[in-house]
Amino acid sequence: MSNPLKNLASQTVVYGLGSILPRVITFLFSFVLTYLFEKPSELSANTEYYAYISFVNILFTYGMETAFFHFSGKSENKNLVYSTALMSVVASSIGFSFLFILFSGSIAEFIKDPGHANFVIWCILIVATDAMMAIPFARMRLRNQARRFASLKLLNVFIFILVNSFFFYVCKPAYFNDLNSFFAGLYKPEIGVGYTFLAGLIANTVCLLVMAKEFLKIDHVFDKHLWKQMLSYAWPLLILGFAGMINETFDRFILKYLLPEDIAKTELGVYGACYRIAMLMTIFTTAFKYAAEPFFFNQAKLADSKKLNALVMKYYVLFCLFIFLGTMMNLPWLQLAVSKEYRVGLGVVPILLLANLCVGVYWNLSIWFKLTGQTKFGAVITIIGAVITLVINFLGIPKYGYMACAWATLASYSTMMVISYVMGQKYYPIKYNLRSIFVFTCLALVLYFLSTVFNNMENVVIKLVLNNILLGVFAFIFYKLEFNNLKKLKHLES
Repeated sequence: MSNPLKNLASQTVVYGLGSILPRVITFLFSFVLTYLFEKPSELSANTEYYAYISFVNILFTYGMETAFFHFSGKSENKNLVYSTALMSVVASSIGFSFLFILFSGSIAEFIKDPGHANFVIWCILIVATDAMMAIPFARMRLRNQARRFASLKLLNVFIFILVNSFFFYVCKPAYFNDLNSFFAGLYKPEIGVGYTFLAGLIANTVCLLVMAKEFLKIDHVFDKHLWKQMLSYAWPLLILGFAGMINETFDRFILKYLLPEDIAKTELGVYGACYRIAMLMTIFTTAFKYAAEPFFFNQAKLADSKKLNALVMKYYVLFCLFIFLGTMMNLPWLQLAVSKEYRVGLGVVPILLLANLCVGVYWNLSIWFKLTGQTKFGAVITIIGAVITLVINFLGIPKYGYMACAWATLASYSTMMVISYVMGQKYYPIKYNLRSIFVFTCLALVLYFLSTVFNNMENVVIKLVLNNILLGVFAFIFYKLEFNNLKKLKHLES
């Protein structure tokens, strides 16, 4: 018999190659952009449009990915579930794309970026191709085809970086140094950071072609009755998704409406760059989510599934606390990843790291309404979080700028986490090890606040040494308190 937690960990590692590594590469490339575009205002479009992409992607997938997992677990005919979900998403993506492209000029005007309808079109096609690949990628996860999943994700990011490098390191220098060259003719300064969108579209298109057999080598059967059941299950997830994206991305496109235009673009560029440092936590959570969602559904029928859920939650939180401390203790050199003009916003990093930890805990807790089919409660909880986000942003941004955005994110996610825990204990009670989670969380926060004593030290090397000694203290205490428990997990079998 296999160890379920060991399997989950190994799957997380492999999915990490497919989700963490590509995100790390694009994460690092986003910092390169801060050196290519030294003025934060020049990079604001990248932050803003990718926020739109995340938001619109919810509409294009409308919860069908989770519905696919749910109905595949219940149905004997998994191919029928796959075919129905895939045909639904592909057809709707084509329809939505047509409408958005038709009104791309008006959309560009509405978001106060006239003259860049091409950005809108490229971004919509990125969303459409992402959505079309969502169900095939979900089936790979369900079948534990982590290596194929990882290879395709890595191919995508390789092409993305290759195309960006071509435009920014070949065509752009040629334009400014040799206007008569072939490569100079391929670069237009007015597009600027928009080439990142074009690169994303090219990468998605290539991957879509590579995945052709996932679309062609199936029985193209559409079960209308099953489809209606899947939509009934998924529609609350659509609302949940929109509310969730308000929490995650709303701050990055509302800044330009609540601040003077010249200030807004700079604030948006700074906030977007510093937000990416905090995404170290999000990157891990994403890889974990890819592995854990099918894991939770597959383990749900076992007698000790709740015990497994509790163990997963505990060690998820502890690992995230390592990421929090590791990031903050090493911020003196991590900040070098962004150009000097962007470092004024580093104050948002600890706030956003804690916010991302809370949303990861919330995601773990949310399994109760997914397993019980009561997804409407997830929508309600996320809407509450969205309201908190909206209120704090509207009241705080005019006075505090992007700092209000960071605090709004933390307030929203922590509230959602608490509500989900309370409701989950009523409808799907799990005995989480709250004592251990609380002790290690307090320890991490105490060590972090101790490290702030060294902030004014001029010698960066000494500061880093002292900070990492504190990180070592956390690791040592973890080892002393959890070593025996970790040894017991080796004997856990499914």
